[in-house]
Amino acid sequence: MHKTTLEQWALLERVVALGSFARAAEETHRSQSSVSYNLSLLQERLGLALLQQEGRRAVLTAEGEVLLAQVKPLLQAFARLETRAAGLREGARARLALVVDSIFPRRRLFAILRQFQQQYPQIQVRLTEVLENISEDAQALAEADVMVLTQRQLIGGRGEWLMNVDFVAVAHRDHPLLRHKTPLLEDALRDWPAIRIADRHPATSSVQDAWTFSTIDAAIEAVMSGVGYGWLPEERIEAALQSGELVRLPLRHGARRATPLHLLVKESLVPLDAPAARLLALFREVATPAVSSE
Repeated sequence: MHKTTLEQWALLERVVALGSFARAAEETHRSQSSVSYNLSLLQERLGLALLQQEGRRAVLTAEGEVLLAQVKPLLQAFARLETRAAGLREGARARLALVVDSIFPRRRLFAILRQFQQQYPQIQVRLTEVLENISEDAQALAEADVMVLTQRQLIGGRGEWLMNVDFVAVAHRDHPLLRHKTPLLEDALRDWPAIRIADRHPATSSVQDAWTFSTIDAAIEAVMSGVGYGWLPEERIEAALQSGELVRLPLRHGARRATPLHLLVKESLVPLDAPAARLLALFREVATPAVSSE
């Protein structure tokens, strides 16, 4: 059994913040004697003096400063818990399931999630990243509230075009393809494996040997290691392009490809509640700079 209670620590925090027992009693709707009794009991059970008087103001002792600093995160967490319980009692959302195609730029995705968390800290977001070939992710899609996918309509959801993700043909700077005369012809590609991301881009007549990887990160690493060339999401390899580690292939045709992504909402969420509506708005705001002009 604990010797002290959160209530006692909360009273200590208010006395220190307000500077007096009387003001803390008024704010917490208690009698001054009740506040004084609880803090005396707190100090007695700890065997430490936590407060001292400086003129008319109650201030922490050195020991009090150390202990109150340690307990403040607990008080804040408990306040969040009670706020969340109140929201649940009033029917507020507790969770939001989000499914996002893995080609969506992660930097933008995390910016969206950060802003959403700041506005709705009480809501748990369950994020599932999927590839275009998503038969294995049927359960995640069935449970999703909001989706960002290449499909425009899926599992009873309504969708809208969100953005294009640009893929560019690249190879490592030391790859033999970059020693050919430019522009590169299709015949030059036939001697080297094309690195593909699952079924993201169907094989073309120029691909003699395609190696398929199940994740974008693996495909990027394969190209950066010189295993082959490939069409990779431009934003995901921006740093490697800027450093020169990856180089755009000077193809005569098809050096760039665009894949559309759509924003979908489960029909049962219409009309939207405030958190879902805000998440959609954040996706639209963050996706706006990515609209392709090509």
